[in-house]
Amino acid sequence: MPKSGTRLSASLEDYLETIHHIVAEKQVARAKEIAARLKVSRSSVTEAFRSLSQKGLINYAPYEVITLTPAGEKAARDVIQRHQALKSFFLRVLAVDEELAEEGACRIEHTAPREIIDRLSLLMRFIDDCPRGGADWIKSFSRYCLGGKTPEKCQECITLCLDK
Repeated sequence: MPKSGTRLSASLEDYLETIHHIVAEKQVARAKEIAARLKVSRSSVTEAFRSLSQKGLINYAPYEVITLTPAGEKAARDVIQRHQALKSFFLRVLAVDEELAEEGACRIEHTAPREIIDRLSLLMRFIDDCPRGGADWIKSFSRYCLGGKTPEKCQECITLCLDK
């Protein structure tokens, strides 16, 4: 994690996430690509690079390619894991559309306490593994979200779950 031990701002976490994705695609990242993906100015990118470099998270020299340090890679993977956990929850459980799930995950990933993200991940695993839950249960909730009511044969569904 960062040398200073302080939390990164949402903006700096977005930079790490973006650098990680570009490096995964192209082996190295350049300031121009990062600025384009984040829709920020090159001067903003330079300022973020200086900060991330001071925190020991990226290898940076002006006009050179950018790579993540081992600590930067770890921090980037953490941001990505939080993002994926939230997006999965929004898509699968709350049944929101992809664009809204992406936007919500991007906003919340920076502010939600780690324990909450971990619990969401556990909930998703529990739903997948529990015989009373599973994909059918999630689909039923999705239909409920869209229609605002339970199926007429909800009692039958409960009986079947209890019989298992």
